[in-house]
Amino acid sequence: MSNHPNVQRVADALQAAGATGEIVILDEAVPTAAAAAAELGCEVGAIANSLVFDGDGAPVLILTSGAHRVDTAKVAAELGITKLRRATPDFVKEHTGQSIGGVAPVGHPHQVATYVDTALEQYDVVWAAAGIPHSVFPTTYAELLELTNGTPITVN
Repeated sequence: MSNHPNVQRVADALQAAGATGEIVILDEAVPTAAAAAAELGCEVGAIANSLVFDGDGAPVLILTSGAHRVDTAKVAAELGITKLRRATPDFVKEHTGQSIGGVAPVGHPHQVATYVDTALEQYDVVWAAAGIPHSVFPTTYAELLELTNGTPITVN
């Protein structure tokens, strides 16, 4: 699986950006924050969920702490979007090239507007998906902001 095209695109993006963490291929899929935390032996809040939303027809990627739910009305108002709703699997795949459960913060065909939950800042190590549900990589809050050209946001 380490040679999966999605994992390779993420690895290439991480290397090009000078990221410090190495992609880890897990024996089991970890499509949820709880599953990833259990497999990695960390707090669920240290998992950076990559949630893609449809913001008035445009993709919006929110990297949120696994311990949080996104208050879509609050975030939509903050971003000046009429409606922010969960994207369909096809919408996610179209805009990220990846499937729900393995969406990485990087490695997409085009830049996606990205927002990073400020709650992730409290963790020394943050884990994010790396293109498929069997892959993750360690990073930091500061590095996530740099890697994604993301904007800090409070999501709940």
